[in-house]
Amino acid sequence: MSDLSQVVKAYDVRGTVPEQWNERVAEALGVAFAQLLRGDQVAGTAGAPETVVIAHDMRETSPGLAEAFAAGVRSEGMSVIDAGLGSTDLLYYASGSLDLPGAMFTASHNPARYNGIKMCRAGARPIGQESGLAEIRDRAEALLDKGEPLPVRDPLPPLRRRDLLSEYAAHLRGLVDLRGIRPLKVVVDAGNGMGGYTVPVVLGDAVLPALPLTIVPLYFELDGNFPNHEANPLDPANLVDLQAAVREHGADLGLAFDGDADRCFVVDERGEPVSPSAITALVAVRELAKHPGSTVIHNLITSSAVPEIIRENGGEPLRSRVGHSFIKADMARTNAVFGGEHSAHYYFRDFWFADTGMLAAMHLLAALGGQDRPLSEFAAEYERYVCSGEINSTVADQAAKLAEVRQVYQGAETEELDGLTVRFPDGAWINLRPSNTEPLLRLNVEGPTEDRMIALRDEVLELVRR
Repeated sequence: MSDLSQVVKAYDVRGTVPEQWNERVAEALGVAFAQLLRGDQVAGTAGAPETVVIAHDMRETSPGLAEAFAAGVRSEGMSVIDAGLGSTDLLYYASGSLDLPGAMFTASHNPARYNGIKMCRAGARPIGQESGLAEIRDRAEALLDKGEPLPVRDPLPPLRRRDLLSEYAAHLRGLVDLRGIRPLKVVVDAGNGMGGYTVPVVLGDAVLPALPLTIVPLYFELDGNFPNHEANPLDPANLVDLQAAVREHGADLGLAFDGDADRCFVVDERGEPVSPSAITALVAVRELAKHPGSTVIHNLITSSAVPEIIRENGGEPLRSRVGHSFIKADMARTNAVFGGEHSAHYYFRDFWFADTGMLAAMHLLAALGGQDRPLSEFAAEYERYVCSGEINSTVADQAAKLAEVRQVYQGAETEELDGLTVRFPDGAWINLRPSNTEPLLRLNVEGPTEDRMIALRDEVLELVRR
């Protein structure tokens, strides 16, 4: 019997091609996706979707998988708009602006042998395990077990090609006006991913009028084999080239995008990383200036500076579990204006509550270019504490180890929103949470000083790894 449990994850489809999935599986997933949407219609939870919009990244396997998925959708009587090459946030733009369900073919920052699908309902509403992905998996498995060819419809619903890149770029420029900022030199490392496709149009002058930005491109050639480095800026090793280029060119800052360009990492004019927590706080301040008193979402491992700054600017901070499905759900429930998390995902109410690294980068450019200080000084306003970054430890029994750590710190303030969080009177805190897919515990530590953070980090790691 078919088993897609190793491919259909909590938030998306992700696996190696062709070992774990292939075009036949993609076709079955397309059928199952269309059937889910039809079920939504019958249940009265959505209007009648007649069309699905699809985009794909630059991986060698992406066009074939997307074409097979489209065939499955069309076999169920639904037409398809093929947006072709795009970033994940371009697909969210398409789903939101056209009010259509969508599917993005990408494995984000994973190595070349991987591919995947991120699916959403109309309005870029995410589909996760508990909101339809498990049902899609079960339906696809049943179809694969039958081993029958797809039914042939006559006439077959149409497949229309539509280039949405310039519309996407114009929409983002309408949200953040960069025309009046001081001139900035920006090194952008696209990592051979989709940033090399979107940045020249959004921030450059390839289609729209020029902005006061000098873009120094690094690895803009689309290449799903990632010949220069992995398109995963969360790993410091993948920022080395960007840091060197910023210093070499005397740039004002550097931006690094992941493979599908939905996340953006920042380094300052010295080549030093600017934490995603600082970017979250900075963008929150800008959004609260436009929408006073609004709710801003932050996940529980962002810096304590984030909720402090949100409150200082009249906003209402709300902590969320780690993971985009939790943040998007909390944003929709509270009508939050903005949300950010440690992994450099940034979510915007005026972008259908979806995540877009490009829009966060534009907010940063507008803020930096609207004053005269270098980024290192400007960002220091938003960095009040010292954090460890995420540290993984392999453990045999996650629950038992969590219980052991909980026992050690039973006299401190604890909570269990997502794993175990322990807070101390001096403002230091730890969060230890289990991986959903691997035998790992993930540790994040923050302290008021570097010495305090290091001491607490080492103390907890000794407990976890002994």
